[in-house]
Amino acid sequence: MTPEPASEPAASEPAASEPVASEAVASESLSESASEVAVLDVLREGELTILGRIPSASNATLVCDAALDDTELRCVYKPVRGEVPLWDFPDGTLAGREVASYLVSEALGWGAIPATVHRDGPVGPGMVQRWIETPDNSEHPRADAGSPRVDLVDLCPADSVPTGFFAVLEAYDHTGEPVVLVHADDPRLQRLAVLDVVLNNADRKGGHVLEGLDGGVYGIDHGICLHSEDKLRTVLWGWAGEQVPAHLVADVATLVEQLETAGSELREELRELITADEIEALTLRAMVIAENATMPFPPGRRPIPWPPF
Repeated sequence: MTPEPASEPAASEPAASEPVASEAVASESLSESASEVAVLDVLREGELTILGRIPSASNATLVCDAALDDTELRCVYKPVRGEVPLWDFPDGTLAGREVASYLVSEALGWGAIPATVHRDGPVGPGMVQRWIETPDNSEHPRADAGSPRVDLVDLCPADSVPTGFFAVLEAYDHTGEPVVLVHADDPRLQRLAVLDVVLNNADRKGGHVLEGLDGGVYGIDHGICLHSEDKLRTVLWGWAGEQVPAHLVADVATLVEQLETAGSELREELRELITADEIEALTLRAMVIAENATMPFPPGRRPIPWPPF
C-alpha cells in the first residue's frame, strides 16, 4: 500500500519579518506543579521572546519563551502569516484549528493536547502552545539495558516487532530493507487514537505523538483537523474495529451533551475558530463513538499520512 500524501500547499511559505535562529535552544519550563490555569495565563499574557525556528516544519514554527511576572514558560508559536494555504482546508486558519482541537480535548477531560491559546505575538496573531519536554534514550522507560528504546510509534525491522506493539504498515526503508510501522498497545495512546477520530485528524504522524517527562502522552500539530468531510489519516490503526473502553465512551458522551447544548461555552468558543458545518460534523462523529463504542476501520482511500513521521 502506498500512503496518500498529506494536503499539498497552494503557495510557498511567507517569510517572517523577524530573523530567527535555525535551531531551538533548550531551557527549563514552568514547574510541573503549576496549574493549567496558570499555564494558560502565561501563554496568553506573557511576553514572547523568539529563540529559534523549527526548520523541518512546513509552516512557520517558532520556539519561544513566554515570561509573565516571575514565571517563564517554553512554548511554540505558529503565526498565521507563516501558514501555507491548503486547497482542501480553505476556511479559517490552521492556528484556529489547533486551538479548537485543544478545546475539544479539554472538554473531554483528557489533557491529550498541550495547553494552547490564540493570541498576538511578535509576528502577528497565531497559536501559542506549551512545549513538551521529552526523555532522551538513557531515561526512557522502554530503553532496556544494552538495547535502544522503541518509541510509542516507530519503525522496526520486519522480523522484530516488539512485544506489546501493533504492526500497522509494511514498507521498505531508504536502503530497500523491509520495515514495519508499529505503535504501542498503550492506553494513553489509545485515548489519543479516539481523539483523532473525534477530531477527524488528517495528519497524525508518528512525530506528532510526544511522551512527556511527566508520563503523559500528548498529540501536537492539529492544524488540519475538524474538516466537515471525512479526512482521517493516522498511524494509530492498531485498535481498528475494537471496542472503545467504557470510560472513554462516557467522556465522549459528555462531549456530545456540550456540543448539542445551544449557546454552551464550548460551542461559542468553537464558533470563533471553525465553521458551523464543522461543528455539526464534530458533533456527529462524537455521537457515533458514544453510541457504537467501536473504533472505525481504515477507509478505502489511503488512511496513513505520508511521510508517516
